[in-house]
Amino acid sequence: MLSTTFPYPPTNGGIEVRTFNLLKYLSERHAITLVTQHSEDITEDKVAKLRKWVEELIMFPQPKPLDNEKGIRSKVQRWSTFLQQGTPQSVLDPYSTTMQQWVDEAVESGKFEVITCEHSMNEIYIHSAWRQQLQTVVNIHSSVYRKHRNQVENSKSDKNFRDQLNLPLLRRYEERYCAKFTNIVVATPTDRRQIEDYEPEGKIALVPNGVDLTQFPKRVSDPGGQRLVFIGTMDSLTNIDAVKFFSLEVFPEVLRRYPEATLEIVGARPTPEILELQEHPGITIAGSVSSTANYLHKATVCVVPLQTSYGIKNETLEAMAAGVPVVGSDRGLEGLAVDGADVPLRALRANEPAEYVYAVSRLFEDRQLRKQLSENGRKLVEKKYTWQKAGELYEQVLMGK
Repeated sequence: MLSTTFPYPPTNGGIEVRTFNLLKYLSERHAITLVTQHSEDITEDKVAKLRKWVEELIMFPQPKPLDNEKGIRSKVQRWSTFLQQGTPQSVLDPYSTTMQQWVDEAVESGKFEVITCEHSMNEIYIHSAWRQQLQTVVNIHSSVYRKHRNQVENSKSDKNFRDQLNLPLLRRYEERYCAKFTNIVVATPTDRRQIEDYEPEGKIALVPNGVDLTQFPKRVSDPGGQRLVFIGTMDSLTNIDAVKFFSLEVFPEVLRRYPEATLEIVGARPTPEILELQEHPGITIAGSVSSTANYLHKATVCVVPLQTSYGIKNETLEAMAAGVPVVGSDRGLEGLAVDGADVPLRALRANEPAEYVYAVSRLFEDRQLRKQLSENGRKLVEKKYTWQKAGELYEQVLMGK
């Protein structure tokens, strides 16, 4: 397994959660060599805990970006490099030549039967010719092209002109790297449709995200009240955008209607602009916590107001698993059957400020509706979205089934 992102602890973010939990499942039946990178914040304790789940842990220093300049000339140079090489800077920055040499020698020696890239940024280490000698799998956590296309179409990017220039290059890049693999894994049906559009030779399989139900038990009772919670790593641009939108455009109206309402923002590494939000009435920043489940259990409603992200959100699944009613955007609920004809109501959908205020107000007022969403959401996770089920599906791909 190749993962330039060190996948521990699995609470750090979406990449870590998906990578670690699939690794954990596979380690029960297979001998895994994990090839990863470490930075200064990776402690010996984290390394020791991760090492328990693999047969062999190979680590390389995380490379420092070669170019941190922000001037026009530097930006033009980076775009020119992308145009000429066909690989985005976000993939080139963590690329390690010593890691590449290790992987090349390991494949040449015939040491492995399967090699996986956990997140598409690791595709850079795979050679097309390897398709002829072993199984190569790319686990696409989310389509980079589709994410950026959505940002451009909805004017959510603060660098819209640059992103418009990058769009055709990103499509060409994604289409090119998908062609290298014997198997392609995606997390949502929408991503599968996007990748199918490239008509790659590799087989495409759907392996959704999951939840560890032991870490997110269903709460024993409805706490009532008017407490909102947002869960997510708070140095993520997607989460920053979502929290600022909800805090500044939605929550003031909620507070006007319900003066006792609170909004708790839970997640590691809150940036200065997130910390500033606690200056507003009713908003607190919990930061990194030992158990997000405890905060979910105390909340009346969990809000997932994402506007640009893609893929099934771990935070949405975790809230449902914990039995907390969810109000989410189309992006926050992507890939999940939560409403519509012949579908039990499992979450309330909202995209505009007025829709959020209406949905939150309904849940504050209606205990029976909260109970309905709590029970239906938990049942959905138990049936389709555990890491056990995701691991079984992933294993089938790796075993060539």
